[in-house]
Amino acid sequence: MALSIFRFPCKIREQKSYVGLRAASCKVRIIPFQSKDIACQLQRIEAPSIPSNPAAPLNDQPLQLSRRARRNRKCPTQRDAYQETDISPANLIYPLFIHEGEVDIPITTMPGRYMLGWRHGLVEEVARARDVGVNSIKLYPKVPEALKSPTGEEAFNDNGLVPRTVRLLKDRFPDLVIYTDVNFDEYSTTGHGGIVREDGVILNDETIHQLRKQAVSQARAGADVVCTSEMLDGRVGAVRAALDAEGFQHVSIMSYSVKYTSSLYGRFRQVELDKKTYQINPANSREALLEAREDEAEGADILMVKPALQSLDIIRLLKDQTLLPIGACQVSGEYSMIKAAGLLKMIDEEKVMMESLICMRRAGADLILTYFALQAATKLCGKSKQY
Repeated sequence: MALSIFRFPCKIREQKSYVGLRAASCKVRIIPFQSKDIACQLQRIEAPSIPSNPAAPLNDQPLQLSRRARRNRKCPTQRDAYQETDISPANLIYPLFIHEGEVDIPITTMPGRYMLGWRHGLVEEVARARDVGVNSIKLYPKVPEALKSPTGEEAFNDNGLVPRTVRLLKDRFPDLVIYTDVNFDEYSTTGHGGIVREDGVILNDETIHQLRKQAVSQARAGADVVCTSEMLDGRVGAVRAALDAEGFQHVSIMSYSVKYTSSLYGRFRQVELDKKTYQINPANSREALLEAREDEAEGADILMVKPALQSLDIIRLLKDQTLLPIGACQVSGEYSMIKAAGLLKMIDEEKVMMESLICMRRAGADLILTYFALQAATKLCGKSKQY
């Protein structure tokens, strides 16, 4: 009975071919099992003679092609001139973790990242970022457990960690663009983006009442852009109305319009209840478009997609459907994968980092929130620094 299926791995001797020469005829010879594998070998019957002079043309009759795309790639100057997508430090938003202490604490799952002391470590990191052209940051607080509650009142404490930090940074760097997170999870004892009822249901409208106050508190401190990131219904319109009522018409809203229930969000893996009732199923794209349209209609100024590399198709979808700026959030899991593979010498970390960012731009992202912001901007500025 003829053997019709080969199960790999196989050891194969490949037949080279040359343009303009007659292909060799081959037959397959089956060799008995070797080390539990089926070994396959191609035996050449007619081997073409290799030209004695490798530089000699193998074909004196070139193909009649009216278009040869390689003509535009033949030298670095032309390749640079025809590059369709560019990236600059101005496209980057630098996410920074802060805490109440003075010492910068390494984040073990994110090589090179720290929980920064809000008075000193943060200010120094912002200064480094500005030195290479990154003038936009986003703050993520580590709230002490003692200040958390089921209804998250600490979120709108005017003397809380985030408002104090915003005032400090604005005093030191008046033109710094500060993004703040309008979200409930850092202030809640449950770690969820909403008030959790006894039966586990996330209360939508009751949570939004708290979020309105949080956004106003951040705007009062000097935030330039507030980010509605918890994916509750009606949050953008409610926050816009609250800001306008308090005289903060100039404060922008960046809405996390498409926030998938991704496995790449390392910070919240310990949450007991999943977030599938308010974040989007990664299998859905029409739902993402629906959410984005609702947020735009409610007054969002920027639409954010999270996570970025897993959602390049969604970034392009939104880019084609709206005139608003599109943001891409390169999350902690994306950062850590590139860092880990780089440390293990499996990839060239710097090249993969830059490729990931340019691909987000190619998909249509105007802004990229990335933990690589400082490192990438340093590369773009032509400066040399080890990370």
